[in-house]
Amino acid sequence: MPADQSDRGEVTTAAPGTGKAASLILLLISEVAAMSVWFATTASLADIKAHWQLGAFHEALLTSSVQAGFVAGTLLSALLSLSDRKDLRRLFSVSALIAAAANLTVLAFEPTSVMIPVLRFVTGMCMAGVYPVGMKIASTWARNGTKAGVKGDMGLLIGLLIAALTLGSASPHLLSAFGGVDWRIPYLTASAGALLAGGLVLLVAIGPNVAKAPPLKLANALEAWRNYPLRLANLGYLGHMWELYAMWAWIALFINESFTLTLGEDAGFYAKLATFAIVGAGAVGALGGGWLADRWGRTLVTSLSMAVSGSCALVIGFFFGGPPALIVAVGLVWGISIIADSAQFSATVTELSDRSLIGTMLTIQTCVGFLLTLVSIHLIPFVVDLVGWRYAFAILAVGPFLGIVAMLRLRGDPAAYRIAAGCR
Repeated sequence: MPADQSDRGEVTTAAPGTGKAASLILLLISEVAAMSVWFATTASLADIKAHWQLGAFHEALLTSSVQAGFVAGTLLSALLSLSDRKDLRRLFSVSALIAAAANLTVLAFEPTSVMIPVLRFVTGMCMAGVYPVGMKIASTWARNGTKAGVKGDMGLLIGLLIAALTLGSASPHLLSAFGGVDWRIPYLTASAGALLAGGLVLLVAIGPNVAKAPPLKLANALEAWRNYPLRLANLGYLGHMWELYAMWAWIALFINESFTLTLGEDAGFYAKLATFAIVGAGAVGALGGGWLADRWGRTLVTSLSMAVSGSCALVIGFFFGGPPALIVAVGLVWGISIIADSAQFSATVTELSDRSLIGTMLTIQTCVGFLLTLVSIHLIPFVVDLVGWRYAFAILAVGPFLGIVAMLRLRGDPAAYRIAAGCR
C-alpha cells in the first residue's frame, strides 16, 4: 500500500484506500463537501436580506469574515508547517469537523448577531486545514512524467479539485435564482457535508510522493520568498488572485444592473442564471487548463490564461447596458479563462518546492493570495462609485498583466525545467 507520513515523518501504513483512482474520488468528494461551509452564507444571503435589515458593513462581514479567517488559519498553519508535519488525513478531518460545528452553531443566533461573523471567521480558519491540505494529498498521487513520452498529471489532478470548488462557488447563484430557500437550509446541509468529509477523508490513501517531515522552524515559511523561482510563481498567483475573487464577488451585481436596463422585471432571474453559468464555466477552464499545462507547460498556459482574462476585465464594462447575450458571451470567456490557470500556480509551487516543504509552500501561497483578495473585493465598489461599471472591472486587469511578467520571467529561469517534466 502507499506510504504515509506520521507526525514525526516516519513511513507508516496508509489508510484503507484502494489505489489512486478511488483515493482521488474520495478526496474530491471530501474536499467539495468540506468546502461547502465556505459557501453557506452566499447561498443564504438572499433569504436573510429578505427578512432582516442588514447594514452594509455587517453584510460585508458575513462574507469577508470567512476569507479573513482563512488567511489567519493559513498563516498559523504555515508558520507551524502543519501540513508537512502532521498526518494529512487527520489534519483534514479535524479541520472539517470543527468547521461543521462552528457552521452549525450559527443557527443558534439571529443573522444580525455579531456572533455570526465570529463563527464564520472560525470556519474560515478551519478551511486552512482543508483546501491546501487537499491539494497536497492530490499531489502525492501525481505522475511526474518523463521526456520519453509519459506525460505527468500534476496539473490535471489539482485542476480537478479547483473545478469542483468552482462549481461549489457557482451553485449558490443557481439556488438563489429559484428562490424559496430558507436561510437555515444551506447552513444545515453544509454542516452535514463537512461532517461527511471529516469521516470520508480518513478512507483516502496517501500516494507515494511523500517526503519525510521537516523539523519545526518558523523560518520555513520564508522559503516562499527567499527562493527566486518560488517567488516568481507566487507573484504570478497574486496577479491571478487580485482578479479572481473580485470578479466572482461582483459579477452578479454587474449583470443584474445591466440586465435591469434591458430586460426589466425579468432581469433578476436571468441575471442569476447567467452568473451561475459564467462562474460555473470555470470548471471547464480548470480541467482544460490542467490538461494543457501538463503538455504545453505551466508558464505558457498561465500566461495565456491571464492574457485572455485580463483582456475580458478591460472590455466587459463597455457592454454594460447592452445586449444580454453579448455580456454573457464575454462573461463565459472570462469565467473560463480566469480559473484555467488557478491550479497551475499550485502545481508549479509543488514542483519547485523542497519535497519536505510542499504543504507549507502551498499554504503560504493561498494565505497571501486570499489576503490580497480582501483588498480587491472591497476596492470595486469604490471604483464603481467613481467611474461606474463601464471602467470598474478594468482595475482588475492590472493583476493578471503583472502576473504574466512574473510567469514569463520564471519561464526563462533554469529552475523552470523542473516544471511539468521540462515543459515549463
